[in-house]
Amino acid sequence: MKLQKSTYYIHPLKWLLPMVVMLSLFYLYPMVEVIRYSFTNVTILRPTYRYTLDSYARIFRDPEILHTFFVTFTFVFSNVIAQLLLGLLLALFLNFGIRHRYPFTIAVRTIVLMAWMIPGVLVGIVWRLLLSSSNFGIINYLLDLGGFNRIEFLVQPSTALISVIVVNIWRGTAFTMIMEYAGLQRIPEQLYEAAYVDGAGGINQFFRITLPLLTPILFINLVLITIYTFNTFDMILALTGGGPARATEVLTLSAYTQMFKYFSMGTGSAISVILLITNLCMAYLYYKFILSENVEG
Repeated sequence: MKLQKSTYYIHPLKWLLPMVVMLSLFYLYPMVEVIRYSFTNVTILRPTYRYTLDSYARIFRDPEILHTFFVTFTFVFSNVIAQLLLGLLLALFLNFGIRHRYPFTIAVRTIVLMAWMIPGVLVGIVWRLLLSSSNFGIINYLLDLGGFNRIEFLVQPSTALISVIVVNIWRGTAFTMIMEYAGLQRIPEQLYEAAYVDGAGGINQFFRITLPLLTPILFINLVLITIYTFNTFDMILALTGGGPARATEVLTLSAYTQMFKYFSMGTGSAISVILLITNLCMAYLYYKFILSENVEG
């Protein structure tokens, strides 16, 4: 007796249809509307609008928005470099500690991962309490107890940007550590043993074995943390709100400010489209690299 195939397997789209509808309704349609609004001068203050390129022209004419590009580049570049280096150091330390069964390595791994698991808004609120220049600022209170001068972490533009960068490095290094530690696990132990027999020291082993074999993971990590850092919004909003004097306002916050503070939906949408194009370019690099790795494998 020949068994008939279940209709669920013949028509899987009926199971995917709710997800397709949800994605189209809450992701695809808003994205199309944002792209459309970016080619208009629409604002919340008036019901009519016309199609124009003024929103894009304003982005490259407005000195405040141009300054936001500089802040974003500084923020992203500093975070990517610092997270790659610190994540690699932590991954090497963790890998060395686990191989030698040091008892404190699990505690270090747990502490670092806790920073990554905390939501961005909560990270901003907690660090705002730590860095505040008022009487309840914990770090400045400790400086007072030690006889040192208070530091206006979130008041001065220069120190505010440095503070935001440091907080995001603290938050994002765990992800880098996880990826690079996973990459270290893929390197055969026999290579290090052979290098040791040949007289290669730790530094030579790192530059001739570890770093070359870890390069694919480092590239993937570079692309991913660039995307994540470029889209940072919640942590900065809770920590500084983009201030003082827009010194910590990145592009994501600038789009939010243009839309909900100045009610300029056209300019905010144009900034969002620039963010979208940047993310798509980074995602394309990631896709091409993964595809080339699969072909070579």
